[in-house]
Amino acid sequence: MQAFINDYGGQMLSKSAEHLYISGIALGLGILVAVPLGILLTRLPKIASFVIGIASVLQTVPSLALLALMIPFLGVGKFPAIIALFIYSLLPILRNTFIGMKNVDRNYRDVAKGMGMTDLQSIFTVELPIAIPTIMAGIRLAAVYVIAWATLASYIGAGGLGDMIFSGLNNFQPPLIIAGTVPVILIALITDLLLGFLEDHLTPVALRKEE
Repeated sequence: MQAFINDYGGQMLSKSAEHLYISGIALGLGILVAVPLGILLTRLPKIASFVIGIASVLQTVPSLALLALMIPFLGVGKFPAIIALFIYSLLPILRNTFIGMKNVDRNYRDVAKGMGMTDLQSIFTVELPIAIPTIMAGIRLAAVYVIAWATLASYIGAGGLGDMIFSGLNNFQPPLIIAGTVPVILIALITDLLLGFLEDHLTPVALRKEE
């Protein structure tokens, strides 16, 4: 074990940092775009199915193919990898935000309206807190997807733990494969756990008691 850490410890740390950087930015962009868009679509039901359909189509494109498609337009490196992973993160967050907001009991909206709240106040004060568990479920799913798919980003020179995994595969070095795979699993599990704690913190106490 000591020899393994001596051989691969430094590389595991640096590649894990790269992996977190790529995944974190892609997921952050996905949240910044998909959550507001999902909320907006609940107010524009006529185009909601069309927009979610486009996101669904993008999700069906194989990850390697999408990364390859980035090269003619954006070249190689971290930037095209982040854009590709951002695209993959959109559907789970967008769909869950739309469903969560749409499934808020109409009575809550009516009460908010009766209290004189504007539509924006109703969204932030009433609807979003109720929809948080559903939205966070989509974010957690997207986070696991992005962390897993970020391993493929090494194919276009983005770095990350995929470098170790594919180097091990190409050179028939199982320890190198393990050194790249184990941190990916740990990062995904820890991220999901932390987002779960965040979900509990953001969910209104009354909703937590109902569960």
